[in-house]
Amino acid sequence: MPNLPLEGILVIDMATLLAGPVCTTFLGDFGATVIKVERPGLGDAMRAAGVVPDGRHTAWLNEGRNKKSITLDLHTAEGQALAHKLAAKADVVVMNFRPGKAESWGIGPEDLHRTNPDLILLLVSAYGQTGPYRRRGGFDRTASAFAGLTYVTGFPDGPPVRSGYAVIDYMTAYLGAFGVMTALYNRAVNKAGGEVIDLSLVEAALRSSESALTDYGMTGQVRGRTGNRNPGFVPADDFETKDGRTLVINAAVENLWRRLAKAMNMPELLEDPRFAGRLARNQNQEALYRIIAAWVHERTAEEARRILDEAEVPADFIQNIAEVAQDAHMRFREAVLEVDDPDKGKVLVPGVFPKLFKHPGRVRHLGLRLGEHNQEIYGGLLGLAPEEMAALEEKGAI
Repeated sequence: MPNLPLEGILVIDMATLLAGPVCTTFLGDFGATVIKVERPGLGDAMRAAGVVPDGRHTAWLNEGRNKKSITLDLHTAEGQALAHKLAAKADVVVMNFRPGKAESWGIGPEDLHRTNPDLILLLVSAYGQTGPYRRRGGFDRTASAFAGLTYVTGFPDGPPVRSGYAVIDYMTAYLGAFGVMTALYNRAVNKAGGEVIDLSLVEAALRSSESALTDYGMTGQVRGRTGNRNPGFVPADDFETKDGRTLVINAAVENLWRRLAKAMNMPELLEDPRFAGRLARNQNQEALYRIIAAWVHERTAEEARRILDEAEVPADFIQNIAEVAQDAHMRFREAVLEVDDPDKGKVLVPGVFPKLFKHPGRVRHLGLRLGEHNQEIYGGLLGLAPEEMAALEEKGAI
């Protein structure tokens, strides 16, 4: 089995819910050694301690995967001293405390860089380390609201709605992994030394807002809610099939529109001036959508998708997670992965993405028990004697 690409990179994960820990999950999937720092007796919130008897909730099984768990109370002087010892050994430290909190504990960027000048620090926060709102807390939901994503989600005649998943947390995690890899490359190739990465949820959300900001800056137009339709991209919508399923079709660019008209056996639409060109289709979209909806409704979901697949028109069904879990394509690609856990049995988790052909990542184990690696990390990596560990445990520092 080939080596994983990030073997030899040591990451200290001091973050909680959700973007920071997901970022380190991505790094761990590709071989980084990730040491997860958790509060003694409580652990990460994703464990749902007190709700799940063994503290291994499904969220923890997934986002705690490929990580070593240690307990460490950063509120204590002893815990802060141990944080410095860990940072001295590490390549990367990830935190998501409110700006100023780590500094008050003596483990802020300047503090840790005095211990390890080559350290890469990823600081995840709601609004960033600088600016008037820097001390505000926030989660995926509030960041989505602030950055304008919630405003455009929903139907025009209804209120804004949140995304069904914590999309902004995951967007932030991807940006965080990209930032860490950029800094590691700069350190290794350009001898740039350590780095501090300032990453905010609201900026990750804003970066996913397509051209809405530029549109506003140039025209004053504020994008609103459009339901299942894409503003300016027609046809692209959801349609009910004969057997009651929902088929999503996106044929908004010219060549796809031509394929769609031919797939529906309606070449006359291509000569209709109402639909000649992107602007005309946008202006006459209601009429066009009625035509497509009628065609789809006359066919079963499988029949309609088969016709569109053969015509190379992008289309697919709306599926729930149970359907995704059993999908033959997702199983074939190991996008849906079945992992054997000694306590939980067979557990379904998302696979490792992106897929590297020569050195693919892998799930080596799911999220483990709280403090499972205290002896390995404190006694092995840091070289603490058993009596030192016992004293620290008695004080509640670990």
